[in-house]
Amino acid sequence: MSQQKEIELKLELPPGNVGALDRLSFLKGIKPAKAKTLLSVYFDTSDQKLRRKGVSLRIRRVDGRHLQTIKQRGNPSIGLFSRDEWECDVEGRQPDLDAARGTVLEPLLSKKLRRNLKPIFETRVRRQIYPVRRGASEIELSIDRGKVEAAGASSPLCEMELELKKGEPGELFEIVRALGDAVPVKLAIEDKAGQGYDLMAEAAPRPVRAEPIALASDHSWSTSFQVIARACLHQIAANETALRDGDFGAVHQMRIGIRRLRAAISVFKETLAGPQTEAIKKQLKWLAGELGSVREIDVFIKRVTKEAKSENADRAGVGSMIRDLEQRRRRAMGRAKNAVASAHYRCLLIDAAAWIEAGDWLLDDDESRRTLREQPARTAAATELRRRWKKIRKRGAKFAKLDARRRHRLRIVTKKLRYASEFFTSVFHSKKSIRRRKNFIIKLEAMQDALGDLNDIVVQDRLARDAIEPLATRRGELAARKAFAAGRLSGRETARFQSVEKDAKRTFGAFAKAPPFWE
Repeated sequence: MSQQKEIELKLELPPGNVGALDRLSFLKGIKPAKAKTLLSVYFDTSDQKLRRKGVSLRIRRVDGRHLQTIKQRGNPSIGLFSRDEWECDVEGRQPDLDAARGTVLEPLLSKKLRRNLKPIFETRVRRQIYPVRRGASEIELSIDRGKVEAAGASSPLCEMELELKKGEPGELFEIVRALGDAVPVKLAIEDKAGQGYDLMAEAAPRPVRAEPIALASDHSWSTSFQVIARACLHQIAANETALRDGDFGAVHQMRIGIRRLRAAISVFKETLAGPQTEAIKKQLKWLAGELGSVREIDVFIKRVTKEAKSENADRAGVGSMIRDLEQRRRRAMGRAKNAVASAHYRCLLIDAAAWIEAGDWLLDDDESRRTLREQPARTAAATELRRRWKKIRKRGAKFAKLDARRRHRLRIVTKKLRYASEFFTSVFHSKKSIRRRKNFIIKLEAMQDALGDLNDIVVQDRLARDAIEPLATRRGELAARKAFAAGRLSGRETARFQSVEKDAKRTFGAFAKAPPFWE
């Protein structure tokens, strides 16, 4: 079985917009290959062991041939548009598991799996292929229209795939941008196998958490950034569907993805400096702003709901306050949904992917930046982690003198160090490093939680006061009771400030004594 590394980018395309592609200048004069019908049958066990292990297995029938394909899937560290793939011809419609030697499937081929492997869903598409030349690059543009069928259910499928046959990834993204100007394409996170599994699940999309990042000690600094940034961008995009369904957890996880990517940009800032990076930072800040109020209000509602259970709570006032907050949360969620449905968001994902894979920062011929790009991950990571660790210890030593703004800044740099520590977990893998890292991150998370609690007090006090302000001009018993409930909550938040501040000082002291894991 031959192995190849696909360099490809998948895009989702609204079916009704396919006709607009005829207007694209770079497709004029290109005669597409004869359209083909592709029937692909995917195999797994009843408990979906292959999916859980990040592997897909399919048999595709095309032109009288049966082609077996094994892919490593579901790992954002591999790349947004790069996958390991093994292909071979087989005799019939059933997999040839002896041909899986040397692939990611081989370690999973127990007798039980061989016995329980069966067809679980299929896709049927009509594929049109355009051979595109751009500069010195050769790119294959495929348009697939059809459906995926599983367990008696079906779902329409319309996607585009651009595969770089020869040349530079930058040329591929130039075509993607041209496509985006003509039709509302967007970066596709799920492949056909993922869509089939989703159809089988018959469940609402769920929030997607960050996945572990696999770096090697000998990865270059530039490769390390790409692996980390791909994973962050994957987390952002993977939460879009659940967010559109109104899942508040998806908003939270998308915000975490944004924060992690912004933290990565900060960690690698010496390597990434340039106008493109500044433009990406600006777009990420926009998206974070569109999502931010949803999370703030959602957390505050939980705090108010807890207050409602208090023995001395004014039930009518608190209940009315909760209803007002829920209305504000619905408006904020509407704003978040509009953001991820916008052309701005679609362009952000494509621009970020292009910048990660083929940005100007990779071509910067400044000698110091080029040297840093080529530096081993372990060496550069240790330097950066040490610098940030020292910065936090210096700021935290003056904790008692910090005002709210400086405490907030300390919380941000603490969060960035935690993300950086997680990014480079796999780089420092000695027994001593593993033991120290576990202790280091526990202490770091405790300090971050305490600083976050202090920040929540400030935010929730502001939200409580915002709830009181419009009531000042209203009359009536309910308005008065609502204002009283909000004021009482604000007072409680202020009252617990000192104990939380004391806890923050204690956690900083414990963190300051934790030995670094990178030495």
